[in-house]
Amino acid sequence: MHRSRLKRGSSSVPDISNVNKDSGVSGVALKKEIGLVSACAIILGNIIGSGIFVSPKGVLENSSSVGVSIIVWIITGIITAIGALCYAELGVTIPKSGGDYSYVTNIYGGLAGFLQLWTAALVIYPTTQAVIALTFANYVLQPIFPSCLAPESSLRLLAATCLLFLTWVNCFSVRWANRIQDVFTAGKLLALGLIIIMGILQICKGHYTWLEPKNAFQPFHDYEVGKLALAILQGSFAYCGWSYLNYVTEELIDPHKNLPRAILISVPLVTFIYVFTNIAYVTAMSPVELLASNAVAVTFGNKLLGVMAWIMPMSVALSTFGGVNGCLFTSSRLFFAGAREGHLPRLLAMIHMRCCTPIPALLFTCLTTLLMLCTSDIYTLINYVGFLNYLFYGVTVAGQIILRIKKPDLDRPIKVSLLFPITYLIFWAFLLIFSFYSEPVVCCTGLGILLTGVPVYFLGVYWENKPKKFSTFVDRLTSLCMMLCMVVYPAEGGDSDMKNESDEEEIREGQ
Repeated sequence: MHRSRLKRGSSSVPDISNVNKDSGVSGVALKKEIGLVSACAIILGNIIGSGIFVSPKGVLENSSSVGVSIIVWIITGIITAIGALCYAELGVTIPKSGGDYSYVTNIYGGLAGFLQLWTAALVIYPTTQAVIALTFANYVLQPIFPSCLAPESSLRLLAATCLLFLTWVNCFSVRWANRIQDVFTAGKLLALGLIIIMGILQICKGHYTWLEPKNAFQPFHDYEVGKLALAILQGSFAYCGWSYLNYVTEELIDPHKNLPRAILISVPLVTFIYVFTNIAYVTAMSPVELLASNAVAVTFGNKLLGVMAWIMPMSVALSTFGGVNGCLFTSSRLFFAGAREGHLPRLLAMIHMRCCTPIPALLFTCLTTLLMLCTSDIYTLINYVGFLNYLFYGVTVAGQIILRIKKPDLDRPIKVSLLFPITYLIFWAFLLIFSFYSEPVVCCTGLGILLTGVPVYFLGVYWENKPKKFSTFVDRLTSLCMMLCMVVYPAEGGDSDMKNESDEEEIREGQ
C-alpha cells in the first residue's frame, strides 16, 4: 500500500529553506535531553497515577482473597516487564519517536499505523489526560469541600488551568518539562513510600491478620476463573504507561543503553511499590473496609495519620499533576511522529526554531483534551476504547516476531528471546478474548470507533491528487501557522540520525 511521507522539496510540502536561513538556524531537531533519571521518571510518572491511590479494590474484589490479589499484582508486573523489554528491542531497531505507532506503521504499513494513530488522537489520549486532570482538580479541591462534591465548573476550570500551564512549560523547554516530571515523580514516590513505611510499622505492631496464610487465602466469595481474569485485566490497567518512553526515543540520550536500563529499573520498582502498597492497605483495613472505600489511600490516611490525613489527598494531587505532564509530553511526540509520517497535518511535524519543541503538536494535544473536558461522558468513552490500547500492544509485539522472520539480519542492538513476545501474546490474547466475552457491546463500540478511521485514511492520506484549491488553502494556512508559532521542519535525517550534544550546543550558540 502506498504510504505518504513528508519529504522536503516534494510538491506536497512548501519550501522552507529560506525560513531556516533567515532564522540563523542550520538544522533544527528535537534535542537529546532525556537522560537515565528522566527516562525512569517518564516511565514511573506515567505508570503511577491515581489508580494505586484510589481504586486497588477492583483487583481485590475479583481476586476473592487478599493473597490472590497480591499474586495478581506480581503477575501483572512480570507481564508488564516482558512487554516493556519487547518494546525496548523495537525501540532501538526502529529508532523513531512515536512508540508503537511507528513500529506498527513500519511493520504493517500505513493503514494499520493510521488506525492506531486515529484512535489515540481521537479518544484515547485526550480522554486519558482529561480524566487525570479532573482527578487532580478533585483532590486539590477536596479540602475546600470536605463534606460535599466540588462544583463541576470549578473542577473543569482547575483541570483546564493545570493543562494550559503544563502545555506552556512543555512548549517553552523540554528540560523544564523533564524537571517537573522528575520532581512530581519523586513526590508521588515519597507519598507511596510513606504508605509502605506505615504498613511496615503496622506489621511490627502485630497488625498483620490478613497477611497470615490462613486468612490471606480465605475467600470472601467463591473463586471463579472469569473473575480472576478480570482481576488480572484490572491489574494490567494499573500498569498503563510502561510504553511511553518509546514515544520519545529520539530525545533519549544513548537509547541503546538507557532504554533497557530505564525499563529494568522502573518496572520492577513499580511492581515492588504496587505490591507493598497493597500489603500496607490491608494492615490498616479489613477486606470489607477496603472494598467499601472509593478512595483507599484517603481512608488509609484517615485511619493512621489523624490530623495529618490531608497528606493523602495532596499526594494524589501531586501524582496526577505529574501524570498530566507525562501524558502531555509523550502524546505530543506521538502526534509529531504521525504528522512526519504524513498521517496528520504536516504542521504538527514542525518544531520551534529556538526552543526545539514540537509546539504545534503540543497545542493540538492541549486543544483535544480541552474539548474532552467539555464532555460529561468521558469516563464511559474511555471505557469504550480502553481495550483498543491493549489490542495494539499485542499487534505491536506480534510485529516484533514478524520482523524477526522477514528481516533476520536487521541490526538489533538489543535482542530478547522469542519466548518473551510469545508469552506476552498468550497473556494478552487471553485478556482480549475475556474482554469480548464479558463486555461485547463495549468492545464492538471500540472497534466501531477504530473502523471510522478507514475512510478518513483513504480520503486524507491515500488520495494524493486532491483539488488544487484545497491544497492551496491548506498550504497557505500552514504557512500562516508556521509564522505565528515560529516553527520549521526538523533537520533532514531527524528520523534517526539525531545530533549529538556538541551539535546542539552549536545550534544554541548560533541562535
